Amino acid sequence: MMDWTDRHCRVLHRLLTRRALLYTEMVTADAVLRGNRERLLGFDPVEHPVALQLGGSEPAKLAQAARIAADLGYDEINLNVGCPSDRVQSGRFGACLMREPALVADCVAAMRAAVAVPVTVKCRIGVDDQDPEIALRAMIGACAAAGAAVFAVHARKAWLEGLSPKENRDVPPLDYGLVYRLKQENPRLAILINGGIATLDEATEHLKHVDGVMLGRAAYHSPAILADVDARFFGEAPRDVDAAVDAYVGYVARKLGEGVPLHAMTKHMLGLFTGRPGARLFRRHLSEHATRRSANAQTLRDALALIDRARLAA
Repeated sequence: MMDWTDRHCRVLHRLLTRRALLYTEMVTADAVLRGNRERLLGFDPVEHPVALQLGGSEPAKLAQAARIAADLGYDEINLNVGCPSDRVQSGRFGACLMREPALVADCVAAMRAAVAVPVTVKCRIGVDDQDPEIALRAMIGACAAAGAAVFAVHARKAWLEGLSPKENRDVPPLDYGLVYRLKQENPRLAILINGGIATLDEATEHLKHVDGVMLGRAAYHSPAILADVDARFFGEAPRDVDAAVDAYVGYVARKLGEGVPLHAMTKHMLGLFTGRPGARLFRRHLSEHATRRSANAQTLRDALALIDRARLAA
């Protein structure tokens, strides 16, 4: 979810669910070591539990980056072996590492030796002409031997030649059955499933076969889905979307005072009211006004007022 699940997005999502584990955008180990750490790694304490997703293929650098992240308070370090973007391939990390399970295992071992928090792996079922039945098991087996116990598996191949990153999210067929079999074969490992899951009803069905479900685009484009997560899966009270929005408005006002532009925070809200009266007017107002220099917290309040008026008129 590069360029999507930034710190503002995660605050919004946390206000909608107390219990779901949130993941950052993927950040490369080199960026952590050389870049602006506050910009790349900074997060609000409200986000806990939150996992940092790292990309890289050099064990020593990944270990150092993991140590920095753990010292900052991240609850988990996740090594991404699933992203198919061109940037990732050119840097020898992400999905192309599905071809090098021994190297990935070395990375996991180095990271685990460097930190006390869990080190987990996110992967595909294979890339290009690999046989997923072989490639996925090879990756899981090597990383489990190195001490990883939690795997999030996007149940599609990644085609690094011939498909764009966007196409790789939809075109390769899903093979949930392979992920289910992986869990059956590895009862001591925690296997999470990812890919094409659009509703909590679908997540419930998957949880009959695996230990967890990772939502990506569904949670981003329709974040209100998260308000039912705590009640559905953790036996807690559901979150109230309107209360979460009120809290987020307060967060937005604080961040505006720190110089964060309004659109950087409101862009994550555009799908929040999908299906509710006034949703289209809400999106249009933010799209037209949030990027202006004069945009402020009142701009967001005006957009929300459109939802309130539409609800009263319905």
